[in-house]
Amino acid sequence: MKGTGGAMVQVPRRCIVTVALALKRLTRPIKGYGAHPWRRGFPWIDEPKRLGVAAAVVVAVFVFGMIVLDVAATNSVRYLAHGVVWFFDWVTDFGKAAWVLWPLGTLFLILAALPASLPRMSRAVVSALMVRVGFLFVAVSLPGMTASLIKNVIGRARPGVGGSVNPYLFDPFHWTPAWAGMPSGHTTAAFAILAAFATLFPRARTYLLIYALVIAVSRIVVRAHYPTDAAAGALFGIVGVLLVRRWFALQRLGFSIQPDGTLAQYPGPSLRRIKSVARTLLA
Repeated sequence: MKGTGGAMVQVPRRCIVTVALALKRLTRPIKGYGAHPWRRGFPWIDEPKRLGVAAAVVVAVFVFGMIVLDVAATNSVRYLAHGVVWFFDWVTDFGKAAWVLWPLGTLFLILAALPASLPRMSRAVVSALMVRVGFLFVAVSLPGMTASLIKNVIGRARPGVGGSVNPYLFDPFHWTPAWAGMPSGHTTAAFAILAAFATLFPRARTYLLIYALVIAVSRIVVRAHYPTDAAAGALFGIVGVLLVRRWFALQRLGFSIQPDGTLAQYPGPSLRRIKSVARTLLA
């Protein structure tokens, strides 16, 4: 019993140490890519005119959407059948990032708590799984946290705030949910989940895209957001994942940057090897 108690005490300690080492590895200074590593594969960073034109196009598209879509789409919701509204009202809660982050975080901690005495091959499999689980967790959580901050800074009113449907109603730095419309947090999470999981599981892209689109539409149907809020959330989620993936590639964690600037994914452990490690742990 004494030995068992000592082993149980070591588990949380080992978990904390492993997580700390993982964070240190993820945030270490980038080396081996020159003075400006983020420019590799992103030539348009050195071309302000192209970057400015792209930003202007995005702004123009959103302004057009505010003028043409937002009011019309929000008002048309009232004509939907009750069953349709009920469905989207029920499904919209599945756009919360917590549905994914809690399982991912728990799995990462379980992997971090595994004993260091595992055979070399088993340790390599566990490390590879931790990198992939860690990527998914960061890629989903970071865009969501950033969107939560940005939406309060922008301070766009949700539909119905102020007694009317007014997509031009803004009050920056209001810091209340009613004035945190753009970007949509649920849509940001849904499209971050789409982009992150599709990166590792490309065969699931179609199902993930359907999920993300349903969540985006649900935010409009329940009148929590305007269409441009949902579009901003989709853009935020996808771009956030792409930036996180590049950071992992610069750190050589799960991905690498090829000489031409493209990203390549390291091969993950096979299901056979994962099962072998599981049998080792259960033996």
